[in-house]
Amino acid sequence: MQFTKPSKAAVMQELRDYVFITIGLMSYSLGWAAFLIPYQITTGGTTGIGAIIYYATGFPIQWSFFIINAILMTFAIKILGPKFSIKTTYAIFGLTFLLWLFQLIVNGPDGIPPKILGEGQDFMACLIGATLCGLGLGIVFNCNGSTGGTDIIAAIINKYKDVTLGRMVMASDAAIISSCYFVFGDWRRVIFGFVTLFVIGLVLDYVVNSARQSVQFFIFSKEYERIADRITKETHRGVTVLDGIGWYSKNHVKVLVVLAYKRQSVQIFRLVKEIDPNAFVSQSNVIGVFGEGFAKIKVK
Repeated sequence: MQFTKPSKAAVMQELRDYVFITIGLMSYSLGWAAFLIPYQITTGGTTGIGAIIYYATGFPIQWSFFIINAILMTFAIKILGPKFSIKTTYAIFGLTFLLWLFQLIVNGPDGIPPKILGEGQDFMACLIGATLCGLGLGIVFNCNGSTGGTDIIAAIINKYKDVTLGRMVMASDAAIISSCYFVFGDWRRVIFGFVTLFVIGLVLDYVVNSARQSVQFFIFSKEYERIADRITKETHRGVTVLDGIGWYSKNHVKVLVVLAYKRQSVQIFRLVKEIDPNAFVSQSNVIGVFGEGFAKIKVK
């Protein structure tokens, strides 16, 4: 088996992914350490399980999170692929460290998490913490990573089924939140947990779907073959070649039609400019793209 050296662009893309995954993990950890833990608010996922264990026994949340995910990852590698698994493993180790670090920074000298917003501000802490967590998860998912736990389950199902990530996370986490009633004996805490989960789902879907907006390209170039080959190989998007006639010049031209995610626009523009700086390119937003590589067609 011959080893293929990755291109500089591929290396830079991987590096960019890890930088943004780290930023997403920092946002997620800050939401927990500064807002959710001090007000004893839980939510779903292995972090939520870790929080419930922490509230009940004082066992550090980051270690519960790490142990549970270490078990789950042994089942996920084959299904999600090596790239996803490597990034998820990185995210699990990174989040374990960042949860510890942010708690160390936020907590007082006595180790007790302070209520930054003041007493009685549970709902506001719930909203702010959930927003930071949802933002962090969205950034991580957009870079083909995961924070583990029920996110792994959601990512597996999302890979094969046309179900949004936020809805899958909410469905798989409902039981975890409900179980916190046995710790507090207070349905108010359960309600806060579901509000947190709902806000995380909304923010997560918004961040992920914003990055997955689709665009349509019409590319006119004499170097259409090279451009089509590069787009197919480097962006994994399909390319359709149309025959056209320039009405003014009466010359025959080839037109490339490309449908891609909006986040791939810059990559496609750079690729075209590199091959043919004089190419004529038209880009437009499309409301929806359905078919192979995009969402499945649904008709009721």
